[in-house]
Amino acid sequence: MTRAERELVTALRDELAAIDPARPCDRVAEAAGLGPGTVEREASVARLAVRLRRGGEGSGSGAGFAWPSAADHCRVAWLRGRFLARGSLSLAGGRTHLEFVVAPDAAPVLAAELAEFGLTASWRLRRGRGVVTSKSGEAVGTFLRRIGATGALLEIEARQVSRALRGELNRVLNAESANLQRAVSAAGRQLDAIAALEADGRLATQPRSVRLVADARRATPEASLADLAERLGAHRSAVQRALERLERLASGPEPAPGRNARPGGSCSGRPSRRASHSVGPALA
Repeated sequence: MTRAERELVTALRDELAAIDPARPCDRVAEAAGLGPGTVEREASVARLAVRLRRGGEGSGSGAGFAWPSAADHCRVAWLRGRFLARGSLSLAGGRTHLEFVVAPDAAPVLAAELAEFGLTASWRLRRGRGVVTSKSGEAVGTFLRRIGATGALLEIEARQVSRALRGELNRVLNAESANLQRAVSAAGRQLDAIAALEADGRLATQPRSVRLVADARRATPEASLADLAERLGAHRSAVQRALERLERLASGPEPAPGRNARPGGSCSGRPSRRASHSVGPALA
């Protein structure tokens, strides 16, 4: 994770640790979730453990809390303590990864409890410890919100949305840049072809429609095919065929007319009568 992402996760954990349950049963449940002994994590979590012990909620051994019979608000408190004591959150690369590291026999139990709470999670054994994970960003966000994270979670979500928007914008800009580069390259080839055909006199022998397209391309080198078509009052496909014809002629001698071809035909080599239906008034 980046430093900013780590700071956001720390702020989220600090926000959860600052919650002071009002119900005695919730305080007992949260102390049970934290577990026995000193919680050697963030200072805010350590202070929470001390605060709960001073309030007489026990040593966090789990006495006084049973998941099957616990009320929903007690389950929320217990899961908040379990997350603060055994959970971690990663936001690397815009992806959300929630993980709990617990005793091997506790992993399947915790996964089932999380599923009952609405968070689908998987579990496995890793180096002798039970690991419970969930990688669904939406589900993890809902879970964290339910156990009390609001402000920091909103900031995390806002940054994730911003990251997604920047990524989409970059993709759009890259695509537009690639299209522009292709258009510039094509225009350069077309201008070279027009200059070569004009130099050897072959441009003057081309149909009027082709010469009009050549003149429009020279007048507006930066124009797209759609712009040229609008300028000439023609179909885009007719302009594209004319430009392709110019490039083809410049690359070698013009092929001999076919049996049905007539001088001054369309850009595609079809009879001019049919071509007149595929071009606009300016190219007719």
